Amino acid sequence: MMRPFTAAAVQLAPLPGPLTPETVKGNLAKAVEWIERCVEGTGSELVVLPESVTTGFTPGVAAEQLWDLVSAIPGPVTEPVQEVARRLGVHVVMGTYERGPERGVVYNAAVLIDRLGEIAGVYRKTHPFSTEMRSRGGWVTPGDEICVVDTELGCIGLMICFDGDYPELSRITAVHGAEVIVRPSALLRSADIWELTNRARAYDNHVYVVGANATGIDPAGVLYFGNSMIVTPVAEVVARAASHECWVSARLDPATAMASLTPGSSIPQVFDHLADRNLALIRRYAEDLVSPARTSFPHKAPDGEIVD
Repeated sequence: MMRPFTAAAVQLAPLPGPLTPETVKGNLAKAVEWIERCVEGTGSELVVLPESVTTGFTPGVAAEQLWDLVSAIPGPVTEPVQEVARRLGVHVVMGTYERGPERGVVYNAAVLIDRLGEIAGVYRKTHPFSTEMRSRGGWVTPGDEICVVDTELGCIGLMICFDGDYPELSRITAVHGAEVIVRPSALLRSADIWELTNRARAYDNHVYVVGANATGIDPAGVLYFGNSMIVTPVAEVVARAASHECWVSARLDPATAMASLTPGSSIPQVFDHLADRNLALIRRYAEDLVSPARTSFPHKAPDGEIVD
Protein backbone atom coordinates (compact mmCIF):
# COMPACT_ATOMS: atom_id res chain seq x y z
CA MET A 1 0.00 0.00 0.00
CA MET A 2 1.39 3.38 -1.04
CA ARG A 3 2.30 5.89 1.67
CA PRO A 4 2.89 9.63 1.26
CA PHE A 5 6.38 10.53 0.03
CA THR A 6 8.22 13.14 -2.01
CA ALA A 7 9.36 12.20 -5.51
CA ALA A 8 11.71 14.09 -7.81
CA ALA A 9 12.51 14.04 -11.52
CA VAL A 10 16.06 15.13 -12.32
CA GLN A 11 16.87 16.25 -15.86
CA LEU A 12 20.49 16.14 -16.96
CA ALA A 13 22.56 16.77 -20.08
CA PRO A 14 25.08 14.10 -21.10
CA LEU A 15 28.72 15.13 -21.21
CA PRO A 16 29.77 16.55 -24.61
CA GLY A 17 31.94 14.80 -27.15
CA PRO A 18 32.30 11.25 -28.47
CA LEU A 19 31.27 8.37 -26.26
CA THR A 20 34.21 6.77 -24.42
CA PRO A 21 34.69 4.78 -21.18
CA GLU A 22 35.70 8.05 -19.50
CA THR A 23 32.48 9.69 -20.70
CA VAL A 24 30.38 6.92 -19.17
CA LYS A 25 32.22 7.30 -15.86
CA GLY A 26 31.79 11.07 -16.03
CA ASN A 27 28.06 10.81 -16.69
CA LEU A 28 27.70 8.49 -13.71
CA ALA A 29 29.64 10.87 -11.46
CA LYS A 30 27.41 13.73 -12.62
CA ALA A 31 24.27 11.69 -11.91
CA VAL A 32 25.51 10.90 -8.40
CA GLU A 33 26.21 14.59 -7.72
CA TRP A 34 22.72 15.60 -8.85
CA ILE A 35 21.08 12.88 -6.76
CA GLU A 36 22.95 14.19 -3.70
CA ARG A 37 21.95 17.78 -4.39
CA CYS A 38 18.34 16.88 -5.13
CA VAL A 39 17.86 14.81 -1.98
CA GLU A 40 19.49 17.50 0.14
CA GLY A 41 17.27 20.16 -1.40
CA THR A 42 13.95 18.32 -1.46
CA GLY A 43 14.06 15.38 0.93
CA SER A 44 12.88 13.15 -1.90
CA GLU A 45 12.65 9.44 -1.23
CA LEU A 46 12.31 8.57 -4.93
CA VAL A 47 14.61 10.18 -7.49
CA VAL A 48 14.08 9.50 -11.20
CA LEU A 49 16.85 10.16 -13.73
CA PRO A 50 16.48 10.38 -17.53
CA GLU A 51 16.70 7.61 -20.09
CA SER A 52 20.26 6.46 -20.97
CA VAL A 53 21.73 8.87 -18.41
CA THR A 54 25.06 7.00 -18.54
CA THR A 55 25.64 7.71 -22.25
CA GLY A 56 23.04 9.99 -23.76
CA PHE A 57 20.27 8.56 -25.92
CA THR A 58 21.89 8.53 -29.38
CA PRO A 59 25.30 7.02 -28.66
CA GLY A 60 26.89 7.70 -32.05
CA VAL A 61 28.41 4.20 -32.12
CA ALA A 62 27.28 0.83 -33.42
CA ALA A 63 25.58 -1.70 -31.15
CA GLU A 64 28.80 -3.72 -30.85
CA GLN A 65 30.82 -0.72 -29.64
CA LEU A 66 28.02 0.33 -27.28
CA TRP A 67 28.00 -3.20 -25.82
CA ASP A 68 31.71 -2.78 -25.06
CA LEU A 69 31.10 0.55 -23.30
CA VAL A 70 28.31 -0.53 -20.97
CA SER A 71 27.88 -3.53 -18.64
CA ALA A 72 25.46 -6.08 -17.32
CA ILE A 73 23.14 -5.05 -14.46
CA PRO A 74 24.24 -4.94 -11.70
CA GLY A 75 27.66 -3.81 -12.83
CA PRO A 76 29.79 -0.72 -13.43
CA VAL A 77 26.88 1.16 -15.07
CA THR A 78 24.83 0.94 -11.86
CA GLU A 79 27.30 0.61 -8.98
CA PRO A 80 27.93 4.35 -8.35
CA VAL A 81 24.19 5.01 -8.23
CA GLN A 82 23.64 1.97 -6.01
CA GLU A 83 26.24 3.37 -3.62
CA VAL A 84 24.62 6.81 -3.38
CA ALA A 85 21.15 5.30 -2.96
CA ARG A 86 22.49 3.18 -0.08
CA ARG A 87 24.35 6.09 1.48
CA LEU A 88 21.36 8.47 1.32
CA GLY A 89 18.71 5.84 2.00
CA VAL A 90 16.63 6.69 -1.09
CA HIS A 91 15.09 4.89 -4.04
CA VAL A 92 16.52 5.81 -7.45
CA VAL A 93 15.37 5.00 -10.97
CA MET A 94 18.04 5.42 -13.62
CA GLY A 95 18.11 4.84 -17.36
CA THR A 96 21.10 3.10 -18.92
CA TYR A 97 21.99 0.91 -21.83
CA GLU A 98 22.57 -2.64 -20.63
CA ARG A 99 24.94 -5.26 -22.00
CA GLY A 100 22.97 -8.27 -23.29
CA PRO A 101 24.02 -11.93 -23.50
CA GLU A 102 26.16 -11.53 -26.61
CA ARG A 103 28.13 -8.71 -28.20
CA GLY A 104 25.81 -6.33 -30.04
CA VAL A 105 22.73 -7.18 -27.99
CA VAL A 106 22.02 -4.00 -26.02
CA TYR A 107 18.90 -3.25 -24.00
CA ASN A 108 17.54 0.18 -23.14
CA ALA A 109 16.94 -0.36 -19.43
CA ALA A 110 15.34 1.43 -16.51
CA VAL A 111 16.72 0.25 -13.17
CA LEU A 112 14.94 0.62 -9.83
CA ILE A 113 17.44 0.75 -6.96
CA ASP A 114 16.07 0.56 -3.43
CA ARG A 115 17.24 2.48 -0.36
CA LEU A 116 19.62 -0.35 0.56
CA GLY A 117 21.36 0.05 -2.79
CA GLU A 118 20.00 -3.22 -4.15
CA ILE A 119 18.62 -3.71 -7.64
CA ALA A 120 14.88 -4.07 -7.00
CA GLY A 121 13.81 -4.28 -10.64
CA VAL A 122 15.02 -3.91 -14.22
CA TYR A 123 12.73 -2.97 -17.10
CA ARG A 124 13.93 -3.29 -20.69
CA LYS A 125 12.22 -0.95 -23.12
CA THR A 126 9.55 -2.90 -24.98
CA HIS A 127 8.82 -0.20 -27.58
CA PRO A 128 12.16 1.20 -28.79
CA PHE A 129 11.87 4.31 -30.94
CA SER A 130 12.13 3.51 -34.64
CA THR A 131 15.65 4.92 -35.03
CA GLU A 132 17.06 2.98 -32.06
CA MET A 133 15.77 -0.46 -33.13
CA ARG A 134 18.69 -2.71 -34.04
CA SER A 135 16.48 -4.47 -36.59
CA ARG A 136 16.15 -1.10 -38.37
CA GLY A 137 19.80 -0.14 -38.26
CA GLY A 138 19.90 1.16 -34.68
CA TRP A 139 21.43 -0.23 -31.50
CA VAL A 140 18.67 -1.54 -29.19
CA THR A 141 17.10 -4.98 -28.86
CA PRO A 142 13.58 -4.73 -27.36
CA GLY A 143 12.55 -6.29 -24.07
CA ASP A 144 9.42 -8.38 -23.63
CA GLU A 145 8.32 -8.05 -19.98
CA ILE A 146 6.70 -5.45 -17.75
CA CYS A 147 8.27 -4.48 -14.42
CA VAL A 148 6.23 -3.64 -11.33
CA VAL A 149 8.00 -3.57 -7.95
CA ASP A 150 6.34 -3.49 -4.54
CA THR A 151 8.50 -1.14 -2.47
CA GLU A 152 8.11 0.41 0.98
CA LEU A 153 6.98 3.61 -0.79
CA GLY A 154 4.31 1.88 -2.83
CA CYS A 155 4.00 -0.20 -5.97
CA ILE A 156 6.21 1.29 -8.69
CA GLY A 157 5.93 0.44 -12.38
CA LEU A 158 8.52 1.31 -15.02
CA MET A 159 8.35 2.41 -18.63
CA ILE A 160 10.77 4.32 -20.87
CA CYS A 161 10.05 7.31 -23.13
CA PHE A 162 8.37 6.00 -26.34
CA ASP A 163 6.65 3.31 -24.27
CA GLY A 164 4.39 6.10 -23.04
CA ASP A 165 2.78 6.28 -26.50
CA TYR A 166 1.33 2.80 -26.01
CA PRO A 167 -1.63 2.75 -23.58
CA GLU A 168 -1.62 -1.05 -23.43
CA LEU A 169 1.71 -1.11 -21.60
CA SER A 170 0.74 1.31 -18.84
CA ARG A 171 -2.66 -0.37 -18.50
CA ILE A 172 -1.07 -3.80 -17.97
CA THR A 173 1.38 -2.20 -15.52
CA ALA A 174 -1.50 -0.63 -13.58
CA VAL A 175 -3.51 -3.87 -13.58
CA HIS A 176 -0.44 -5.50 -12.02
CA GLY A 177 -0.73 -3.04 -9.16
CA ALA A 178 1.39 0.01 -10.06
CA GLU A 179 0.44 3.12 -8.10
CA VAL A 180 3.30 5.21 -9.50
CA ILE A 181 4.68 4.80 -13.02
CA VAL A 182 8.11 6.27 -13.65
CA ARG A 183 9.14 7.29 -17.16
CA PRO A 184 12.86 7.98 -17.73
CA SER A 185 12.98 9.66 -21.14
CA ALA A 186 14.97 11.36 -23.85
CA LEU A 187 11.98 12.51 -25.87
CA LEU A 188 12.66 13.61 -29.44
CA ARG A 189 9.29 15.03 -30.37
CA SER A 190 7.34 18.00 -29.02
CA ALA A 191 6.65 19.23 -25.51
CA ASP A 192 2.95 18.91 -26.32
CA ILE A 193 3.29 15.18 -27.07
CA TRP A 194 5.37 14.73 -23.91
CA GLU A 195 2.73 16.36 -21.72
CA LEU A 196 -0.18 14.71 -23.53
CA THR A 197 1.17 11.19 -23.07
CA ASN A 198 2.23 11.73 -19.45
CA ARG A 199 -1.15 13.11 -18.49
CA ALA A 200 -3.10 10.55 -20.52
CA ARG A 201 -1.26 7.57 -19.02
CA ALA A 202 -1.76 8.97 -15.51
CA TYR A 203 -5.46 9.61 -16.11
CA ASP A 204 -6.14 6.38 -18.04
CA ASN A 205 -4.97 4.33 -15.09
CA HIS A 206 -5.33 6.64 -12.07
CA VAL A 207 -1.61 6.48 -11.26
CA TYR A 208 1.03 9.05 -10.52
CA VAL A 209 3.48 9.49 -13.43
CA VAL A 210 7.00 10.79 -12.77
CA GLY A 211 8.58 11.70 -16.09
CA ALA A 212 12.27 12.65 -16.15
CA ASN A 213 13.31 13.93 -19.57
CA ALA A 214 16.84 14.60 -20.79
CA THR A 215 18.12 18.03 -21.69
CA GLY A 216 21.23 19.21 -23.53
CA ILE A 217 22.95 17.49 -26.47
CA ASP A 218 23.85 13.81 -26.77
CA PRO A 219 27.00 12.31 -28.38
CA ALA A 220 25.34 12.29 -31.82
CA GLY A 221 24.39 15.98 -31.56
CA VAL A 222 20.69 15.49 -30.83
CA LEU A 223 19.08 18.21 -28.69
CA TYR A 224 16.60 17.55 -25.85
CA PHE A 225 14.16 19.96 -24.22
CA GLY A 226 13.68 18.80 -20.61
CA ASN A 227 10.19 19.69 -19.33
CA SER A 228 10.32 16.91 -16.74
CA MET A 229 7.04 16.64 -14.87
CA ILE A 230 5.03 14.89 -12.18
CA VAL A 231 1.37 14.16 -12.88
CA THR A 232 -1.38 13.08 -10.47
CA PRO A 233 -3.95 10.30 -11.01
CA VAL A 234 -6.47 12.93 -12.18
CA ALA A 235 -4.02 14.31 -14.78
CA GLU A 236 -2.93 17.43 -12.88
CA VAL A 237 0.67 18.49 -13.55
CA VAL A 238 1.94 19.32 -10.05
CA ALA A 239 5.61 19.86 -10.98
CA ARG A 240 7.07 21.01 -14.27
CA ALA A 241 10.61 21.88 -15.34
CA ALA A 242 11.82 24.16 -18.12
CA SER A 243 14.81 23.21 -20.28
CA HIS A 244 17.63 23.76 -17.76
CA GLU A 245 19.50 21.06 -15.89
CA CYS A 246 17.44 20.90 -12.71
CA TRP A 247 15.00 18.85 -10.71
CA VAL A 248 11.31 19.14 -9.94
CA SER A 249 9.65 17.51 -6.95
CA ALA A 250 6.20 16.95 -5.48
CA ARG A 251 4.53 15.23 -2.57
CA LEU A 252 2.64 12.12 -3.66
CA ASP A 253 -0.18 11.39 -1.24
CA PRO A 254 -2.61 8.52 -1.81
CA ALA A 255 -5.19 10.10 0.52
CA THR A 256 -5.63 13.14 -1.74
CA ALA A 257 -4.68 11.67 -5.13
CA MET A 258 -8.32 11.27 -6.19
CA ALA A 259 -10.09 13.44 -3.64
CA SER A 260 -11.98 15.49 -6.24
CA LEU A 261 -13.15 15.22 -9.83
CA THR A 262 -10.87 18.06 -10.89
CA PRO A 263 -8.11 19.75 -8.86
CA GLY A 264 -9.60 21.78 -6.03
CA SER A 265 -13.18 21.01 -6.98
CA SER A 266 -15.98 20.36 -4.46
CA ILE A 267 -17.23 17.55 -6.72
CA PRO A 268 -15.92 14.17 -5.56
CA GLN A 269 -14.19 11.68 -7.84
CA VAL A 270 -16.82 8.98 -8.39
CA PHE A 271 -15.40 6.76 -11.14
CA ASP A 272 -12.43 4.42 -11.43
CA HIS A 273 -11.04 3.78 -14.92
CA LEU A 274 -9.64 0.42 -13.83
CA ALA A 275 -12.63 -0.93 -11.93
CA ASP A 276 -15.13 0.41 -14.46
CA ARG A 277 -13.62 -1.28 -17.53
CA ASN A 278 -16.11 -3.22 -19.65
CA LEU A 279 -14.32 -6.55 -19.29
CA ALA A 280 -16.90 -8.40 -21.37
CA LEU A 281 -16.18 -6.07 -24.29
CA ILE A 282 -12.44 -6.44 -23.83
CA ARG A 283 -12.71 -10.24 -23.77
CA ARG A 284 -14.91 -10.19 -26.88
CA TYR A 285 -12.33 -8.22 -28.85
CA ALA A 286 -9.18 -9.54 -27.16
CA GLU A 287 -7.86 -11.05 -30.40
CA ASP A 288 -8.18 -7.68 -32.12
CA LEU A 289 -5.83 -6.17 -29.53
CA VAL A 290 -3.06 -8.54 -30.63
CA SER A 291 -3.78 -8.44 -34.35
CA PRO A 292 -1.28 -6.68 -36.65
CA ALA A 293 -2.43 -3.22 -37.72
CA ARG A 294 -1.01 -0.06 -39.27
CA THR A 295 -2.10 3.47 -40.01
CA SER A 296 -3.76 4.09 -43.35
CA PHE A 297 -1.90 7.39 -43.74
CA PRO A 298 1.37 7.58 -45.72
CA HIS A 299 4.49 8.29 -43.65
CA LYS A 300 8.24 8.11 -43.99
CA ALA A 301 10.11 5.13 -42.53
CA PRO A 302 13.51 5.59 -40.79
CA ASP A 303 15.31 4.55 -43.98
CA GLY A 304 13.54 7.35 -45.90
CA GLU A 305 11.14 5.07 -47.74
CA ILE A 306 7.55 6.30 -48.00
CA VAL A 307 5.18 3.80 -46.40
CA ASP A 308 1.76 3.79 -48.04
